[in-house]
Amino acid sequence: MIYSVNEIFYSLQGEGHWTGTPMVFLRFAGCNLSCPFCDTDFNNPVVRMTPEEILSRIREASDCCKTICITGGEPSLQLDAELVSLLKSNGYCLHIETNGTRPLPDGLDWITLSPKSFWMKGADVALTQADEVKIVYTGQDVSPWIDFPARFHYLQPCSCGNTEEVVTFIKSHPLWKLSLQTHKYLNIR
Repeated sequence: MIYSVNEIFYSLQGEGHWTGTPMVFLRFAGCNLSCPFCDTDFNNPVVRMTPEEILSRIREASDCCKTICITGGEPSLQLDAELVSLLKSNGYCLHIETNGTRPLPDGLDWITLSPKSFWMKGADVALTQADEVKIVYTGQDVSPWIDFPARFHYLQPCSCGNTEEVVTFIKSHPLWKLSLQTHKYLNIR
């Protein structure tokens, strides 16, 4: 298969449970949604790559990091068993950040579900569990996600500057933890 890739780079995870952890980011091009707060740069030229070319670029990005964050756009539109198998057989730990609207291939080590059904029609979640749920919070009712099977539940301020509102909500609802886009505060990629 040939994959459409937005970018591959090495940095620190900036949000959620693994904040501060070195990872190689594999960002696929394309998404099935158009969220108003998306931070993916869709102006990057799309590069068509084979699985072997992706593996080579990952190794070029970092010869020491063995954790990959697969993101997008929406990575479930392209990620398949072939690429998962190749990366796993080369010793990589695979994290994915997904809107959860599509099934995922087996073999992933960490699933971050960031549901978008609050803002988008047709964005119903198909996943039945995740390692973490991370919701961009704009004041919406998040109670349907309290019982979703996940080890961690995070709320993240929207880029609209509602951090105080998120902190106040979390203090009243301690199931939730705060996630910040620390990479933006630190001005790192």
